[in-house]
Amino acid sequence: MPLTDLTYVKQKLDWMEENEIWPNGLRYLWTDAFGLVLYLSLYDKTKDPVYLSKAKVLVEKVYHVLGRKNGLRIGEEPDRDGQYYHYLAMWIYALSCFGKIDKTYKDLAVSLVKQIHSRFVIRGRGVIWKMQEDLSAPYPGYGLGAMDAYDGYVAYKLLDSDSLAQEIDEMRALISQSYRSLLIDQDLGLGMMLWLCHFFPDEDWAMHQEKQSIILLEQLWIDPPGYFCRQSGWKEMKFAFTNYGISLGLQSFDHWPNRVQQLNTFFDSYVSNDEYDTNAITHVMACASHYPGLFLKSAV
Repeated sequence: MPLTDLTYVKQKLDWMEENEIWPNGLRYLWTDAFGLVLYLSLYDKTKDPVYLSKAKVLVEKVYHVLGRKNGLRIGEEPDRDGQYYHYLAMWIYALSCFGKIDKTYKDLAVSLVKQIHSRFVIRGRGVIWKMQEDLSAPYPGYGLGAMDAYDGYVAYKLLDSDSLAQEIDEMRALISQSYRSLLIDQDLGLGMMLWLCHFFPDEDWAMHQEKQSIILLEQLWIDPPGYFCRQSGWKEMKFAFTNYGISLGLQSFDHWPNRVQQLNTFFDSYVSNDEYDTNAITHVMACASHYPGLFLKSAV
């Protein structure tokens, strides 16, 4: 069964606010997307209007700081310029969750898809991983993303399969070309692929990638003490936030609940002695690991 450790989540949120880590820290689209789903999950579970109010304020802040004429900048810091497609797709998913409460946010998400899709997607070839901030051209040094078509396909289909039918068909075609040959050898990528698969588990691509992701994740598991390493052969390299992403994927299918508990226990006391100890992405994703809420199909 998925975890529902609300006490952990509420204490973590209080700690982050007190230390100005999140949501009162620097904006970062990936973290804010996870955080928005977190607020909406808490509102869905508790019906406390405070969480709905926090969700609305968060969306306003994200658009005020990161919003551009078309799309959303990666983050607030100077080195987080440009736009990542997979970050935008995660934000679209978060807005689609909000759209089930207030149609305004569904409309906002559909508008975002219309702004960005044709700039990132090359029909028949793939999805550009990173674009210039004004979406005028690919960001220098970046090519096509391995998983981006999957991110977009799932986010679009969950959002509005009618008004986004053409965009969904384009993503489906890209997936059909790649899913048999796509081999992911990276912790967070495998976790997020599992999460994507669980929304449409009977589709061919999802059945194939679910089985493959579990096989590959098995190779990354380090026990003792109980964590997933960064990629095969890198047994000592580990990140809390990527393990929390794996936790989300595993809980989506109810795979390896004991390992989910182990990695949460390990990283609850883990100190990396680098910026990730106080980075918002670590702690917001920790909350998602301890309470996946609306990240799960069963709750959406």
